[in-house]
Amino acid sequence: MAVVLRNISEENRGEIIALKVAENQEEYIASNEASLNEAAYNPGVARAFGIYSGERAVGFTMFAFDEENDDPHDRFWLWRFMIDESLQGQGLGRAALTEIIKYFRENGADEITLSTKESNRNALALYHSFGFEENGDMNDGENILKLKL
Repeated sequence: MAVVLRNISEENRGEIIALKVAENQEEYIASNEASLNEAAYNPGVARAFGIYSGERAVGFTMFAFDEENDDPHDRFWLWRFMIDESLQGQGLGRAALTEIIKYFRENGADEITLSTKESNRNALALYHSFGFEENGDMNDGENILKLKL
């Protein structure tokens, strides 16, 4: 299943905000609206995208590209990643993560960092299948995972 990352504008902001995770997943990720507000306060670092399959918005992702961070292992983060609850289990997450990793590579990242709770088993299984590995560190009670590119 092919997906693409699209910039978020006033034209598609509403459809991205309307995407939701399942109720039992809400503890794992901020709402898309909160994430977009956070991106607005971090314009030099945050990069937010809608995930699209054809013309349909199916998910949301947000990255941190903090190339001025003194720690080279803490410059490139996958901050948010979600697929709408009605579309999960169809391979869209796997297709989107492939595009996300491609974006990081094409934009100069040599490593991707993310964090999630240990109880977020479905997400961890997906991340592990792509080669992300826990490094033993924590971020606000979440396990940090890294992928070397």
